[in-house]
Amino acid sequence: MSNITELLDGPSMNRALTRIAHEIIERNKGIDECILVGIKTRGAFLAKRLAEKIERIEGKPIRTGELDITLYRDDLSSKNDNDEALVQQVDIDYVVTNQKIVLVDDVLYTGRTVRAGLDAVMDLGRPSQIQLAVLVDRGHRELPIRADYVGKNIPTAGTERIVVRLQEVDGEDNVTLHKID
Repeated sequence: MSNITELLDGPSMNRALTRIAHEIIERNKGIDECILVGIKTRGAFLAKRLAEKIERIEGKPIRTGELDITLYRDDLSSKNDNDEALVQQVDIDYVVTNQKIVLVDDVLYTGRTVRAGLDAVMDLGRPSQIQLAVLVDRGHRELPIRADYVGKNIPTAGTERIVVRLQEVDGEDNVTLHKID
């Protein structure tokens, strides 16, 4: 049996993303050397929303890209018929060397997805800095990774799940906590 609690509704999520957008601009003293890179699927949509907010604030667009990190996950085994790793999509149309990359994801949990994102970015070049923006940090890290920008810190038990729903994918915006009995 599952008990569900709503942690963020649509307006709360929007406010958190607006705050993160302002923090990214402030920390980087503008956006000229920044590239927002969303980790698919929901991180990519969150990166697009952040890019729209940043453009409204700064009056000019920020560069964006997307990563599908399935190939880089050490706990997944996507392989083709020849038992080779299945290459996924890296959609960044910019040189990352000497740029500030802001990885964007929905939930930070063990850190393995972020580590995979770091590997994928580093395969493209040597950024001057890589920062991390997440909508939710739920704790339980297995790797020494922390977010630079957090929409909401939500300490959870190992038996709980955080579910992020976005309009673009799920038809609604909210974050819920699922207690699994």
